[in-house]
Amino acid sequence: MRAQLARVDAVLVQAVIAAALSFAHLHDVASAAGQDGWNAWAYPVSVDLLLVAAWRRLRTSDAKAAGWCWFAIALAASLGANVATAGLLDMGHVPAWLRILVAGWPAIGFLGGTLLAHSTPKPKPTPTPIPHDAIKEQRQEPEPIDGQEDAPDPVPAPPVTEPVPAPPPAPAVPVPAALVDHARKVATEHRARTGTAIDTTTLRARLGVPLPMADAIAAQL
Repeated sequence: MRAQLARVDAVLVQAVIAAALSFAHLHDVASAAGQDGWNAWAYPVSVDLLLVAAWRRLRTSDAKAAGWCWFAIALAASLGANVATAGLLDMGHVPAWLRILVAGWPAIGFLGGTLLAHSTPKPKPTPTPIPHDAIKEQRQEPEPIDGQEDAPDPVPAPPVTEPVPAPPPAPAVPVPAALVDHARKVATEHRARTGTAIDTTTLRARLGVPLPMADAIAAQL
């Protein structure tokens, strides 16, 4: 705590010394430029106030263009007075341009102080906070609504196909009994010779009958 107070005290002492020296230099330049009495003391007050106002604009506002402009003007006036009193300027024979600057400073200081004090920048729009209930509603999934326009089209059901009726059985082909007996002999001979049952195609070829009749004879064997 003591170290912090000591550091603050050192900064304040340094600031007071710098302000006093700058104040005196500005007074001397104004006095050498023809401003006598209380007028000479008013010049350093005006320069320092403009410097403080410009610095405050730079620290508290986002619109820093005007602040930097008037801060540079006030700093140039303060530094110019400090350099002029360092022996580079004959205080007994001040040039005419310096007299003009000192005489016109009240108007410059008044303009700068008025613009810095009354030109308030527009504040940035603050975003409106979203209520917690609205956030919950956004996170919830919407329930399906009957008749909603955005609802997907219903999938059409596949068409019902009626079963195809089976073709009617072919009419039985009349086969003579003698032909059936002959076919049995042919089949027995074929089995004895090949060891397998005779098929319809072979039976038809051996008997020389059409296919329907060969099928009817094979069914009776």
